[in-house]
Amino acid sequence: MKDDRQRQTPFFTKLKEYGQSGVTPLDVPGHKLGRIKNDLLDFTGANMFILDSNAPLGLDQLAKPVGIIKDAEKLAAQAFHADHAYFLVNGTSVGIMSMIMSACRASEEIILPRNVHKSIINGLILSGATPVFVHPDIDSDLGIANGVQFEAVKKAIETHPNAKAVFVINPTYFGFTSDLKRIVDLAHQHDMQVICDEAHGTQFYFSDSLPISAMDAGADMSTTSVHKTGGSLTQSSMILTKGSRVDHVRLRTTINMLQSTSPSSLLIASLDVARKTLYFEGEERIKKLVHMAQKAREQIRGIPGITVIDKKYVMARGGISFDETKLVIKVSDLGITGFEAYKELRRKFNIQLELAETHLILAILSMGTTKDDLDHLTLALKDLSRRYYKIRKTLPKIKFNYQFPASYSRPRDAYHAPKLQVKLEDSANEISGEMIMIYPPGIPMVIPGEIISEEVLEDLQFYMKNGSVIHSEMDNGYVKIVDKEHWQKWEGEDSEI
Repeated sequence: MKDDRQRQTPFFTKLKEYGQSGVTPLDVPGHKLGRIKNDLLDFTGANMFILDSNAPLGLDQLAKPVGIIKDAEKLAAQAFHADHAYFLVNGTSVGIMSMIMSACRASEEIILPRNVHKSIINGLILSGATPVFVHPDIDSDLGIANGVQFEAVKKAIETHPNAKAVFVINPTYFGFTSDLKRIVDLAHQHDMQVICDEAHGTQFYFSDSLPISAMDAGADMSTTSVHKTGGSLTQSSMILTKGSRVDHVRLRTTINMLQSTSPSSLLIASLDVARKTLYFEGEERIKKLVHMAQKAREQIRGIPGITVIDKKYVMARGGISFDETKLVIKVSDLGITGFEAYKELRRKFNIQLELAETHLILAILSMGTTKDDLDHLTLALKDLSRRYYKIRKTLPKIKFNYQFPASYSRPRDAYHAPKLQVKLEDSANEISGEMIMIYPPGIPMVIPGEIISEEVLEDLQFYMKNGSVIHSEMDNGYVKIVDKEHWQKWEGEDSEI
């Protein structure tokens, strides 16, 4: 039975009333409810600007909500099976950093997979926590890293009994999940918090057809990108918490330290209304979406040279579950890379995919996806097959780095260490002073404190040759490495900061 209170949208309702009240706006923002005409207003209409307010009297404050934002967060907590919800306007990245900083102090250990988003590494730098990396499963056929095995997490917990938390990705970018419930139960037996990155898992809370959510598995904290698959505006997310292990004072303080002091009312309102839609329509619409995705997989599976991943594929390789709202499509058997397919699908068919990897392409589906979208994708893949299958005889060099770089120091030490700038090709065997990654998905190939190996350099050259954008601090072919000659004095004085 649905709770009728979920039909309320406390913040959006009050915000709309304020915007239409004829108020005299002698506060910020400077557009004064849309009085300054510009191209954006001409395109969107005035309502967007009318809703863009900055915490006027009666609209509550995100940093310390006591009114309608608090009411909206309570409704969100109920809808997402949590005890508490914290609205975020700086994306899940700020949620991840806030969770890590609230759970771990400097030098305390946190157990986590190595295939994490860059925001997790930023959380390690800011908190000063020491990572205990668990290597994820490697799928050599797809060339991607997946979830972590329970036994690997168990071993890490047993060998690092003083770790404060275990971090789990639920799901990975490509929809793969770990045995989250068993991991949570084991971590709690050792008095460790469980923190989850659910950037791509908002839909889990509203469908029995999908893997278990973090809150339903009993995790302590999770942050979810409602904007990615739940229908809110880009950059709007929330932190969910459950149980008594969370220090809510420290968590709120940390969020306020990192989050904007001028939060967008549009983003907050979009969380409010997205929650209502997910609560009342999510179950049925996601059920239809999963069925639609299964039908699409059946059609794609019959295209020569193309493989589409499904739950059967995952389970056959020892996986736990799979998010069927992700279409993971291997195209490299056509003799082309995922990067080439990604570009061709956009240029020739105007299909915008989420990302490409060496072997594959990824399409992310949501309640807004239509059958026409999937039919269009299927037709485009048939065209790729017709033009490339058994025609391009020489496969491109396709490789995947099976070994993540060796760690030399915790990320915070290397981030604050004195640096040198060297050419990328001259950085082999040096200690990285920065994160170097392909974006998306934003999973660092090397992080501060890791050794830049020859394999990493080979992979970077391959990605660059295929048109990927390399994200690093330098834009001139140089990278930052730790100045080891001048590091010892600094390390001794500052290592506990």
